[in-house]
Amino acid sequence: MRRRVADARVARLATVSADGRPHLVPICFALAGDRVFSAVDHKPKRSTRLRRLANARDTGVASLLIDEYDDDWTHLWWVRLDGPITVLKTGPAAVLEALTTKYPQYAATPPTGPMLALDITSWSGWSYLDD
Repeated sequence: MRRRVADARVARLATVSADGRPHLVPICFALAGDRVFSAVDHKPKRSTRLRRLANARDTGVASLLIDEYDDDWTHLWWVRLDGPITVLKTGPAAVLEALTTKYPQYAATPPTGPMLALDITSWSGWSYLDD
């Protein structure tokens, strides 16, 4: 499972607001030990007041879903990571380097915004093939 998560290019981050409303967004991310990091980057956004950041501050819990779909269903798999989530003013240098290595788009414009850190307390998943 760890290898699939580390190699995946995109995940879906699920957070919940203080009043219980779910929020789901695709993110770029890096796995570092038992933590997942995602930076607020330079891609255009409707607002700088991101719901994922507010939800992380308000409730402090999240789930991350990483999956692979293929019309050949023998290639299907998914992994869900759950745990507490925090907002960091900036990420550790090693994490910024990992994100830049994983996503070449960050080489020219590294993320400078806040970073989310999900502390993984639960791994669950499924694969069509048990490899």
